[in-house]
Amino acid sequence: MLGLNRWDTTTPDSLAADIAHGEALGYSHALLGTNSLRLWDTYVLLALAARQTRSIRLAPFVDNPVMRHPATLAGSIATVDELSAGRADLVLGVGDTAVRWAGQPPATVGQLEWATALTRRLLAGEPVDPGAAVPVRLEHARPVPVWIAAGGPRTLRMAGRVADGVYLRVGRADANLRAAVAAVHAGAEEAGRDPSSISIGLVLHTITPRTGRETAAIARSVAAGFYQYSPMLFDRAALRWDGHPLRELSQRVWPDFHHAPDLVASGELVSFLTDAAAESFSVFGTPRDIAGQLRAAIDAVGRVDVVVPNPMPKPQPSDDFARWFAEQVWPLV
Repeated sequence: MLGLNRWDTTTPDSLAADIAHGEALGYSHALLGTNSLRLWDTYVLLALAARQTRSIRLAPFVDNPVMRHPATLAGSIATVDELSAGRADLVLGVGDTAVRWAGQPPATVGQLEWATALTRRLLAGEPVDPGAAVPVRLEHARPVPVWIAAGGPRTLRMAGRVADGVYLRVGRADANLRAAVAAVHAGAEEAGRDPSSISIGLVLHTITPRTGRETAAIARSVAAGFYQYSPMLFDRAALRWDGHPLRELSQRVWPDFHHAPDLVASGELVSFLTDAAAESFSVFGTPRDIAGQLRAAIDAVGRVDVVVPNPMPKPQPSDDFARWFAEQVWPLV
């Protein structure tokens, strides 16, 4: 199955129309960013898209327990699930970028585990004790799958314990992909769960065709973004950070190397990164190149339920990245 997490968010109506366009192109999952300060309200947009589509699954990507309490998360996604006739998913993470905009620290792994477990119980209609006077239930409970998007080993292992699915955000180096799956399965076994019951999604930053210099710079910015949040991914893939300290460079890039307004400029700040580092965290080149890189990543994981290309930089609506990927790249995969 094929998902996408970049849509035309110019207006609520343009977003709904774009997701309907994606559905017509064959996309199975529409993932929508969450940032209260930069984007329209995610759940309102998903509800609007639900009314204009028939089969595509709808999910926030990625929400977090810092900005929304589990009771709010469960109530909002259950509403979307009702409006879409059972097509909603909830994707949670620690909230790196969105919470930075609000001046808050990301959730800890323990906080995310607590929030995921509580949200799943609420969506199952179970009574929970959130510390109120009496146990409570979600009156409009719906059986919505709860996923976690993760890259670090502790978060991946935790996701295996408590989530219905896991979106792997570790780039495409074989060592990192295999270790990520092993961590998810280890967590599942710790909790007495069948590892094969946990859905796996693969998110890969996809650099749209451009000049070689620009592609190389963007690939390095993507790699620096992964180092910024999960430096152990460099260690596992035998990569080195042989340049200015990250703390110093981060002061020149806002909010981070993944979301810098000018990814070429941010990539040139880390021009010291090797070609191997640039190639380990994104896919790029011709459609055939990208398809081959995706195929290799899927093979390393072993079983992938949904592939999500994350276009870099964010495309303009007129670019129609959704059509380009669905028609030029995906058939080759």
